[in-house]
Order: sequence, then C-alpha cells, then structure tokens
Amino acid sequence: MEVFSSKVELRQWIRSRADRSRVLVPTMGALHEGHTSLFDLAVQHGEDADVIATLFVNPTQFGPNEDFDAYPRTLEQDLDLCRRHGVSAVFSPPPDEMYSEDLSLSVRETALSKRLCGASRPGHFDGVCLVVAKLFLLTQPDYAIFGEKDFQQLAILRRMVRDLDFPIKIEGGPTVREPDGLALSSRNTYLSEKERQEAPELYRTLCEGATLLQKAELESVAAIREQMIARIRRCSTARIDYLEVVDAETLEEDLPPDKSQWRIIAAVFFGKTRLIDNRGILNASTAPSTPR
Repeated sequence: MEVFSSKVELRQWIRSRADRSRVLVPTMGALHEGHTSLFDLAVQHGEDADVIATLFVNPTQFGPNEDFDAYPRTLEQDLDLCRRHGVSAVFSPPPDEMYSEDLSLSVRETALSKRLCGASRPGHFDGVCLVVAKLFLLTQPDYAIFGEKDFQQLAILRRMVRDLDFPIKIEGGPTVREPDGLALSSRNTYLSEKERQEAPELYRTLCEGATLLQKAELESVAAIREQMIARIRRCSTARIDYLEVVDAETLEEDLPPDKSQWRIIAAVFFGKTRLIDNRGILNASTAPSTPR
C-alpha cells in the first residue's frame, strides 16, 4: 500500500497506473467498520481496480463553533485498517497542501443543500462539494463510494456529478450499525454513558415510523412524524435538530406516490453530540432492541 501526503506524488503514482480503473473512498479518518465496509465494497470492483482512500479532516466543511480541532485523528491506526482491507493507496495531505492561503473559489449546490443539515450547518455542504470536487480532479476515479448514513451528502454529491459532468459513478454503501442499532460514527466516542444508552432510540424510532408509513395514506404522514418526534423527546438527553419524511431524490416534503422514494431523515443531539441517521420506508422492520 502506498501512502502520499503531496498532490505531486499522488499524480505521479496515478499516471504510472493509467491502465487501471480507480475507486475512490473519501474519509476524514478516525476509521471504523462503517468506513472499512466501504473499502470492502471498493475491492469488489476487481483485481484490475486500484482503491484509493483519503484521510483528510476537511476544514472547509466545519463551522466556526464546530469540532474541527477536537475531531479524532488516528493516522497510524487508520493506515493499518486501510492496509488490511485491500486499499491500494492512501492520500493524507495536510490542509495547506489541499488549500492555498488565498483560496477564492467555491462549489455550491443550491437546491438539495438548503434544508436539513444545510440549514443547521450553513456552508457545510459548500465545503464538502469543494473538497470532493478537488479529490475527484486529483484522483480521476471511475467510481466513488460514500456511506448512506449521511444521506443528504450522498444526494448532493450525486447532483454535483450530474451537473458538472464528472465521468464518475457514485455508489452508496449501507449504514453499518452497533448490535443495538446505533449507526457507527466517529462522533459516538463523544457520548457519555447515559447518552450512549439513549442514542439507539433514534434508529428504533425511525424503524417504527417506517413500519407505520408502509401502511399509511399520504395524509397520515404528518401525524406519524409527530409520533416519532414525541418518542425521541422522551429521551432525557435528546434534542431534535430535525426529523422529516422526504422525497429521497429532491429531499423535499412533497412526497411522490411511490413509497420506495420516501426517506425518514433525522439529526438529533444527545447531549452535545449531534448524530444523523435515516431509514427507507419499504421493507421496513423493527429495529434491534437493547436491554433497559
């Protein structure tokens, strides 16, 4: 496995392997099984494909009061996981390698990013689109894989690829969960013992809501949403940022008749830790239970 911190070295390596296809898996490091599941998906593209992982805590997607400085950085452990999961090359640049001091360009999506996390974290998706566009240009991948846990991000990046004509296929990797249903996240380490006990209620609530929505008429959606909100509010450490039932393509509340296009999407603070999750509607099942 090759490890690069400079753009020049990365480009030289890519040029030396121009006859191979490339699969990009962008991450911010602090890797867990959710990330390694994406590497495993990338490896399935075959022996003739190079898997490139990026480990870069991107400053442009953090707001002024967010956790950029505190975000976990575990480079040696991350490199070991990349190596064990078949990654061909890792790009782990310092911020000044990715961004000039007088950076004056941006990449902004103006439809899908205006609600949900986009409303709660102004500028966040501008930073995501900028860094991913740069990584696309640097690595020239045929495929790029992102986790479905951040469903809004996945939708926005698909739109960016479509609208800017990147010759790349975006693939979504299923969310990996703890046995009690909590979606794996680097931020789970911030949870206190009490918050960690209550956090799985988010996914259990989404699963219960999905089961109800399977059988519901369109006019019942608002009432089911309120039931989900009420259930989460029973957790003493929870504070809801948003919980919506949306069209999976447009991320708007104007739902199509086809329930396979419905998605429950939520962001909830447990204590000071903001967790996101989402759930499709069709083939919904009860979430894992956990001892109380």
